[in-house]
Amino acid sequence: MFLALALISGTSLYAQDPWKNLEKRPSTLNLDKGLLTFNTPAFRLKLVKASQTVAALEPNTEKDFDYTPAARLAQRSSNGMYHLGDINLRLKTEGDTAWAKYATAANRADVIPLETKQAGVLAAADLSPTLPANIPLNVQRYWQVVNGNLVLLFKLKNTGSHTVEIGALGLPMIFNNILQGEELEQAHAHNVFYDPYIGKDAGYLQVTRLSGKGPVLLVTPYGRSPFEAYNPLLTDHTPKGIDFEGFYEWMVHSKAYAETDWKKAEPWNKPTSVYIRPGQTAEYGVQFVLAASIKGIEQKLIEQRRPVAVGVPGYVLSQGTDAKLFLNYSKKVKSLQVEPDGALSVSPTTAENKNLQAYTVKGLQWGRARLTIIYTDGLYQTISYKVVKAEHDLVKDYGRFLTHQQWFNKPDTFHRNPSVITYDYEKKQQVTQDSRVWIAGLSDEGGAGSWLGAIMKQLVQPDKAEIAKLQEFVNHTLFGNIQHSEGPQKYGVKKSVFYYQPDSIPKGTYSDSLNWKTWAAWSHKDANDVGRSYNYPHVTAAHWVMYRLARNHNGLVTQQNWQFYLNNSYETAMAMVKQAPYYAQFGQMEGTIFYLLLMDLKAEGWGDKALPLETEMRKRADHWRTLQYPFGSEMPWDSTGQEEVYNWSAYFGYTDKAEVTINAILGYMPTVPHWGYNGSARRYWDFLYGGKLSRIERQLHHYGSGLNAIPVLSEYRSHPDDLYLLRVGYGGLMGSVANITQDGFGPAAFHSYPSTLKIDGLSGDYGPNFFGYAVNSATYITHHKNFGWLAFGGNLKKDSRAIKVDITTASAQRVFIAPAGLWLTLDAGTFKSISYNPANGKVVITLNIADEFTPKAYLHMQQAVKGGQYKLNGNFVLERGANVVPLGSKTVELTLIK
Repeated sequence: MFLALALISGTSLYAQDPWKNLEKRPSTLNLDKGLLTFNTPAFRLKLVKASQTVAALEPNTEKDFDYTPAARLAQRSSNGMYHLGDINLRLKTEGDTAWAKYATAANRADVIPLETKQAGVLAAADLSPTLPANIPLNVQRYWQVVNGNLVLLFKLKNTGSHTVEIGALGLPMIFNNILQGEELEQAHAHNVFYDPYIGKDAGYLQVTRLSGKGPVLLVTPYGRSPFEAYNPLLTDHTPKGIDFEGFYEWMVHSKAYAETDWKKAEPWNKPTSVYIRPGQTAEYGVQFVLAASIKGIEQKLIEQRRPVAVGVPGYVLSQGTDAKLFLNYSKKVKSLQVEPDGALSVSPTTAENKNLQAYTVKGLQWGRARLTIIYTDGLYQTISYKVVKAEHDLVKDYGRFLTHQQWFNKPDTFHRNPSVITYDYEKKQQVTQDSRVWIAGLSDEGGAGSWLGAIMKQLVQPDKAEIAKLQEFVNHTLFGNIQHSEGPQKYGVKKSVFYYQPDSIPKGTYSDSLNWKTWAAWSHKDANDVGRSYNYPHVTAAHWVMYRLARNHNGLVTQQNWQFYLNNSYETAMAMVKQAPYYAQFGQMEGTIFYLLLMDLKAEGWGDKALPLETEMRKRADHWRTLQYPFGSEMPWDSTGQEEVYNWSAYFGYTDKAEVTINAILGYMPTVPHWGYNGSARRYWDFLYGGKLSRIERQLHHYGSGLNAIPVLSEYRSHPDDLYLLRVGYGGLMGSVANITQDGFGPAAFHSYPSTLKIDGLSGDYGPNFFGYAVNSATYITHHKNFGWLAFGGNLKKDSRAIKVDITTASAQRVFIAPAGLWLTLDAGTFKSISYNPANGKVVITLNIADEFTPKAYLHMQQAVKGGQYKLNGNFVLERGANVVPLGSKTVELTLIK
């Protein structure tokens, strides 16, 4: 979003340096007493001598890297600042009615060192001095090495005469995700992000570098210390903002929170507590191990004898599409539990690797679902699924909602009619005013999101009635108001159509209930600024979709011809580099549209326009090639420009930069057995700019998911043996539509805080997410040595002769057959099924029947990797590089042979 230097309050982030204020707080860690240093098989561990909390955690393989924010240790040495090795507790003594809170970070005092005669113990301490005197437990902490792994262990003993209930137990996970003051090169070299698998006994935390390279730190349970919940440490005084997401704690028990702070939310796992009788001791801990790489995480977990789950196509299940689940664990499954009852069907099946326990999973009931796997050794593993409607129905509902509930066509002072406008789902009403003017102003991501989504929906699933409305919007509101339609700025795109200018607008126009005294209430002049490049892809895409609909179908678009829209798309793209040159130097979210536009200009033979566009894009790519990490943006760090940087780097043959880009994406886009985090590219500030509940917070499946899936799946098609890429990319692809409601509302993102765990109330900036789905949705057919034949986006059946996949995606226009390296796409028409014979490579395509607007299919065949070239059996006319296939009242069968 635009206002990179803003806080929720509206003050400049740099008007007052919060770190300076932090340094004024009295230091209580007693750093002057020195550090304790230990060498373990994997790490160099440094502890603050006075507190025995972590001062540094460095991999032995490197000299200049630390997983923790050690460089800020002195700044973060006051009370209330958490460090690795702290513990949070909520306790209730027998007879009490309220939970009492205890935290070792709240009021520092030197801990009492314990003797370390036990083999493997590096340091140990009694934490009583740094806890309130009335705590009913004695808490001891041990740093030790067990079986070569570094372990953090807590022993909690009930020293009283009454039973104590531990209602919450949290272990702060403090790693170096503070980006404040770092240049991109520094951040990618020194900083990390971390993502949870909130999976009970099988849960873990993965700590990855921003570069995506180097060893990955894994935090796993030691003993029975389940990863039950993931809680933000909101009381930590480290300044949060666009350059720091905040710290979190690994929660072993969470019942006390579920009864208080989180009582309005539905938790990922059942909240638990434990009772400690007088004289009893409970032990909890985590261990720290290193995986050689991001793609090596699961293998390391297997080596550590941890359960590993792999879901195909992931953990967002569309109804009517089969999924599979593969479990790799030495113990057998004892039982399975599904909650809510009937939400999923889970039945045993087989895998090619007989050591795996495999299941077919089907989503039956819309909404969140939890699968609990209980192994014979008593270990509990939970997998969080989200069941959505069949993709065709989901997209249809989304289009209907946008063009009905969000269709704005009333007389309007700001000339926003007709349009698809932002919507407040909680109030069930359109948003015509917001003090963040772009929200109601049809531009910027937060205001353009809804109409962009409505237009991109037509690319996936054209609807005549919806297109009739959108033609009015594109030809009048968009081209006449969002874009400057006269003079040299004809194709410049405004920052907002809505603005705050009470001296020139009729009295009573602006609501008195809104705060208009913020930087976000742009004046007319500020709203008319055309210098923000990030607005241009939305408009380019709108004209491009109308071109595609007019060009490839009959009678869907009636007001203008395809040439008109293609030219407008081109002129808007070119206007970006002319009107907004500063931000245009960066990769753009939805920048894929410029590549798609270029391909169509070339296919149409419009060389006089293709050449200038390609020349301008090359200039940008040449600039990125000079940068070590070419992901600059209006933000200190961002996760959306990578999409376009990858596309142009790959197109112009800058493979080194394409590789750097993919590695960085994998660093912030995990695959874990949880629908909310699987393929969810990290975003944590855009609720400020496009959300209703406005706060810094890890956003689950914000538009980073849909956009980053584009380069990841493109990279997979170039490396079809790399299933990891497919899993990550498809997780992002399906994550982009996971939050659409049953009635079709598309929200900005899902709130990850355990106190909330629900979608945001505004449609906001969801449109770019759906853009990613619209241009990238596809079916993937592949084979894996352990899992066997797999389909992502289809239902697969195997017989003695061929693999057949019935297509279940909404567009049904793209299929990739990995063993053949064959990429099949349709500009018009839809796939019904694909058959592939592994023995001879024969491919049989079945196309669905014609409809009123689609008498012909336009089929492209691309060999994504080296191999035998396929030919279409039969005589077909080539048009714009596509095979023209007449459609009729019966399905059409096509055969491809090498």
